[in-house]
Amino acid sequence: MTGSPVRYLVVPSVDAADGAKSARFGDKTILWGPADQKLGRASRTAPGLVLVTQVGRSFQDEFPDVTPLLDHGRHLVISAADKPRRRSNHCWRVEALKAGTTIVDVPARVARRADPVVAGLVGELAPASYQADLSWFASLPTRHSLSPSFTTAVDFAAARMVALGYGVTRQPITVGAGHSENLIGDRAGSGAGARGLVLITAHLDSINLAGGPGGNAPGADDNASGSAGVLELGRLIASRKWEHDVRLILFGGEEEGLYGSKQYVAALPAVERSRIRAVLNMDMIASKNSATPTVLLEGAAVSSGQIDDLAAAAATYTGLKVETSLSPFASDHVPFNNAGVPAVLTIEGADSANGHIHSANDKLEFLDWSLASEILRMNAAALAGWLGLVGATVAPRAQPAGSAVSWGPGRLDIFVRGTDSALHHLYWDGGSWHDFESLGVIGSGG
Repeated sequence: MTGSPVRYLVVPSVDAADGAKSARFGDKTILWGPADQKLGRASRTAPGLVLVTQVGRSFQDEFPDVTPLLDHGRHLVISAADKPRRRSNHCWRVEALKAGTTIVDVPARVARRADPVVAGLVGELAPASYQADLSWFASLPTRHSLSPSFTTAVDFAAARMVALGYGVTRQPITVGAGHSENLIGDRAGSGAGARGLVLITAHLDSINLAGGPGGNAPGADDNASGSAGVLELGRLIASRKWEHDVRLILFGGEEEGLYGSKQYVAALPAVERSRIRAVLNMDMIASKNSATPTVLLEGAAVSSGQIDDLAAAAATYTGLKVETSLSPFASDHVPFNNAGVPAVLTIEGADSANGHIHSANDKLEFLDWSLASEILRMNAAALAGWLGLVGATVAPRAQPAGSAVSWGPGRLDIFVRGTDSALHHLYWDGGSWHDFESLGVIGSGG
């Protein structure tokens, strides 16, 4: 694509003046105006501007000859002369750029008064537990939605949820002509009145676009990072009593077109849908793509209150820079938003700088554990407000919990809750039992 020049100017974010039209992208604003209006040296002439929303670098990788007029990672502005014939696929979308819009905002960092109870809860997040679950998911050859190892991943996560005391169901879904499933874990609240429902979600599947369904797809960032986040937040929530119900969901079929979340929302009864207070969706939360650790909070207008809560939680309990967008795209929050449900995506900032996703190279070595921990701290603090703490710490169960999972010859995984209330992930390598978190041998024999 060659592209005709368009008359535009990119400046630090300002209010448009002198009749110029504008759209804001974080700390930058793009200005444009009539053909006879002079906007400076960078001015060009062209028929119009187009907004691109992409996952990672998907649009730029598919159209390397298109030079963005403005590049804000997940969001690009290109000349209308470079607009592709297709309007979208599963990884990118093009649409007209509307004047007077804020595509990405950078809200003022306003901390609320820290709640000692919430601070204590956030302090109980266990990086070792999170890293162990993420590493396990990424150790599978693939988690393609139609692969046997996706089922293995579901088995593992189901055992983890059962060990934490969640009631588990598996929802069959179709992915194209194939079959997959969503994993759902429920925990009832303790409120005396009508209880609301808070969902914590992520997609469990991974994909290798170049390698096809059989290609190696560890999906460490996309999206073992979010899936392990669901389990870690689920573990944290299981340690307390809450007013409202909580539901953990790991979706299948996201990478092929949000199949799991679309079918889940479509099947949700109206009464159940009306109970939802918030949906927290995590997708790619462990790659630091800029010097400043940044998180993007993305939802629709119906999600504004939840976005505000997350931004305040970030300012109060983390050092994260927050960007926000009300232009939802390409993750499992979208079907909820389309149904009028307040859902928010939490995703690493500047994700277009992450060139590893959707390939065999999305590996553990490229993750930033500290960024993931900060995002989980933000999410945990917001969840505490949405769920409503009503009781003291839940007494631990000092016995084995959960079922055994086999994901390869001679390999068994189980979860055991010790008398110290910690949940231990043990695996049998054919000769000895190991503690996954410490990687230490703890016993041998049968």
